[in-house]
Amino acid sequence: MLEGTKRVNIKHGVSVAIVLKQDQSTGYLTDGIVRDILTKSSTHPHGIKVRLMSGEVGRVKEIF
Repeated sequence: MLEGTKRVNIKHGVSVAIVLKQDQSTGYLTDGIVRDILTKSSTHPHGIKVRLMSGEVGRVKEIF
């Protein structure tokens, strides 16, 4: 499994599990397909921020 903290690992159309802002306290993950990569830097300690095809925005925790 690839790290969600490195931008190079995340591509448009990839299946990922993200944590939404409102789920950060519980750690509940939401699965989806990447539509946009929102983080501009090459790495982020809490995960790269993405927008899913569903429109949900969160930080990548797992890449499938």
